[in-house]
Amino acid sequence: MSQTAKTGPVAAPGTGAATAPRRAAHIAVRIAGTAGRRILMLIVLLAMVFAAVEILPGDAAGASAERGESAADLAARRHLLGLDRPLWARFAHWMTALPTGDLGTSARGQKVTELLADPLPNTLVLAMTAFAITVVLSLLLGCWAAARPGRPTDRIISHTSTAAFAVPEFVVSAALLLVLSLWTGWLPAVTVTGGDGKPASWTMLIMPVLALVIPQAGWNTRVVRGALADQASTPHVEAAHLDGLPLHHVLLRHQLPGAVPAIATGMATSTGLLFGGAVVVETLFNYPGIGSVLAGAVAARDTPLIAGVVICAGAVVSLVLLAADLIRYAVLGARA
Repeated sequence: MSQTAKTGPVAAPGTGAATAPRRAAHIAVRIAGTAGRRILMLIVLLAMVFAAVEILPGDAAGASAERGESAADLAARRHLLGLDRPLWARFAHWMTALPTGDLGTSARGQKVTELLADPLPNTLVLAMTAFAITVVLSLLLGCWAAARPGRPTDRIISHTSTAAFAVPEFVVSAALLLVLSLWTGWLPAVTVTGGDGKPASWTMLIMPVLALVIPQAGWNTRVVRGALADQASTPHVEAAHLDGLPLHHVLLRHQLPGAVPAIATGMATSTGLLFGGAVVVETLFNYPGIGSVLAGAVAARDTPLIAGVVICAGAVVSLVLLAADLIRYAVLGARA
């Protein structure tokens, strides 16, 4: 028998080196396509925001009108705000100015970027702090439960995390206010701002952060536990157990790396839920973020301000989702 028949077909020289650039190019195309889809979704969302405000009764001119104004005054204000133009024309004008960083002018005549300059960083601090704690807590609890499959610890963590995720943020906020403020007096019930527009004390962040963390940590603990359980049945993990490797070694070195794509996707999805929950939590705790700005903008039918809040939150969520996609593609590319 020939040497070729014994060893099988021999790969052409340089095949492996040529495959790596093609794989990198393929991943780059997938990332670009994903980013393009997210941008398109954001544009559609903004169009829906403009349409939704248009459907609401009244408009920004009427909401900002003072008592005793005549119909001529209202018509002049509508013309000044551009409300006499078609909806598509207003949306196109706002979108063409967006790439330059211009978010338009509010119904009160102030630049939207100026109105969001102080509350947006406050919301980012709140949401990102809650996100970081959620990631750490979910990984710890999910790994702890996965290390004891079927045992009481696993069942307690699973049931508790499901219950935590099922409770809405406003219920968690009300419970925290009752226990930590009204009953014990440990923490202030509302947020007091300093001269710089930020919370006067870091302790005023504790309850808003907890109100966001508890539901999302419950959800992501379930995600981590499920992703690790899926990896437990893979051949390389079973082989590691048969080799007699310590349980924590198998969990951290073999199960967790394979579960990273699913975990990253679940964590990234939480950013949108955190921003959505922040609107409720900020209102309940009088926190100086975009939640109160958004509530006031909806009441005033202030479309540019509502769209400004949406585009800022949507950009942050899209960036986190894109980072999760990069992690997933990097892990999958390393396996290929």
